[in-house]
Amino acid sequence: MADPSTYRPKTSEIPTDPGVYRFRDEQGAVIYVGKAKNLRARLTNYFQDLANLHPRTQKMVTTAASVQWTVVGNEVEALTLEFTWIKEFNPRFNVMFKDDKSYPYLAVSMGERFPRVQVTREARRRDTRYFGPYTKVWAIRDTIELLIRVFPVRTCSAGVFRRAQAQGRPCLLGYIEKCSAPCVGRISQSEHRALAQSMCDFLEG
Repeated sequence: MADPSTYRPKTSEIPTDPGVYRFRDEQGAVIYVGKAKNLRARLTNYFQDLANLHPRTQKMVTTAASVQWTVVGNEVEALTLEFTWIKEFNPRFNVMFKDDKSYPYLAVSMGERFPRVQVTREARRRDTRYFGPYTKVWAIRDTIELLIRVFPVRTCSAGVFRRAQAQGRPCLLGYIEKCSAPCVGRISQSEHRALAQSMCDFLEG
């Protein structure tokens, strides 16, 4: 069991940029991958008094022997790199930190006429693409918030979508340009499907 103070980087050396970080054990294996809007703010949280950390976080930082980070240009790039590294290294603590019996996933319902991106814990359905699992539901919501800035895919329920179609007015997300508003024909069915496919391709790295 390592003492985190033995490998703690100097606070001044940690950049305040967005990035992705990796904790490694004594053998050099990656045991945890995370992303941050501000690397310094996030990483210093891991090196506070152990008594203030969640027991699983305590175990991770005392199993680790080093931490490294990579600076990226923005949060979307951080999301991409985090996905890539988790798939590449399969870090043990990314799995151990999932404390729910059914893990939350980001799902894109490609089987619908107008695909929807959402958070789900449901059993896998045909023609739905699943990404994850994630540690927490809020992490998926943050991810979706980032993604729809680039890929403004529908996120509304079937009821909200039908109501917008009937009224000829999009919901709030359509007005603030966080949805391409296929419900009122701002984008065609095929164009919206292409957006959803692009989002899936992005998430697959």
